[in-house]
Amino acid sequence: MQPLECLQSLELELELEDGRAWGAHSSGDLLHGRVQLQLRRTLRLRSLEVFARGRALTHWLESRSVGLNIVYRDYTAYQTFLHRRCQLIPDNGEATVLQAGRHEFPFTFQLPETLATSFEGKHGSVRYWVKAKLHRPWSTVKKVKKEFTVIEPIDINTPVLLAPQAGAKEKLARAWYCNRGQVSVTAKIDRKGYTPGEVIPIFAEIDNCTNRVVVPKAAIIQTQTFIARGTKKQKKSVVTSIVGDSIAAGKREVWHGRALKIPPVGPSILQCRIIQVEYSLKVCVDIPGTSKLLLELPLVIGTIPLHPFGSRTSSVSSQYSVNLDWLSTIPEQLEAPPEYSAVVSSPEAEQSLAPPCRSELGGILEGPFFAYIQEFRFRPPPLYSEIDPNPPSDNIRPRCMTC
Repeated sequence: MQPLECLQSLELELELEDGRAWGAHSSGDLLHGRVQLQLRRTLRLRSLEVFARGRALTHWLESRSVGLNIVYRDYTAYQTFLHRRCQLIPDNGEATVLQAGRHEFPFTFQLPETLATSFEGKHGSVRYWVKAKLHRPWSTVKKVKKEFTVIEPIDINTPVLLAPQAGAKEKLARAWYCNRGQVSVTAKIDRKGYTPGEVIPIFAEIDNCTNRVVVPKAAIIQTQTFIARGTKKQKKSVVTSIVGDSIAAGKREVWHGRALKIPPVGPSILQCRIIQVEYSLKVCVDIPGTSKLLLELPLVIGTIPLHPFGSRTSSVSSQYSVNLDWLSTIPEQLEAPPEYSAVVSSPEAEQSLAPPCRSELGGILEGPFFAYIQEFRFRPPPLYSEIDPNPPSDNIRPRCMTC
């Protein structure tokens, strides 16, 4: 039996593409790493292999009473995102001898194009790791494991996530079968996608038509959904919240962009089949003596922030200013245009109809809005005259407009 003292240490290190030893990976990245062996003396081994794994797991138990007994039902589901294997020292049927000292074995894995962001929840998780296994003759398998983080990019500069979100809701306040009036709320935010650290300006209008004092509030809610065996289990938590001023009976409160800052939170998880992490903005009104009035607007927390030209108000046309000062130079009384022959002579007309040389254009061809009509074969317009050359005849019977 091979003595265990031969192997002093078995280590596993991971690196990013730019050489950093820590950080997050994303789909399509190259995962670099190396296995390090420190040997006190000669070691005989069968194989050395590395595995890259990534999966989502959901698990919880539900109990119910059956007579005097309690029966538990297990809910478990898996979804695999990454399954790779690399043999650093293949098993060819003969033992491989390594001398005493330090040995390094580099490896590289290509991550798939579709992954889910790493996540840890109450009833499930999304985890990624690399494991190295050292097989030795007549000895137990030596293992070492290293986890790494994956953040799937979500670009909020898309038409769907840049679209504004708005909603309205109303509620009739009742207490002991008495009608105490109606409370209504209307809220709007400028887009659906945000990133951590941004401020959400909330535009809202709350009408209090009751005889009680109500209090408006706003909060960002995170909803974790775990799915297994066709059953869902949810966990909701408040990420951040603000409380508005009390609204007296019969009064109205208006929020002109009330600021709600997003704290550091994980991005939305929408590409996993068994785990979903969603966000929403809830505007609620506390009404004494009855349930709350709730208005919910969907949110998506992304990883790629808003581009300076990615907002709804910016477009291609807004990036190019148009000077309209020439409109003020137009005279009120229009003059008759000159004759065509007086402006352009025959040789000039032939020259103007020919396409320009590329050397004459210079850098004009590089402009984004360059357009040139190469040919113009129509005849020149007739001479201008205030007398109609084709006057209407008196013998023609006027046509009835109803025919």
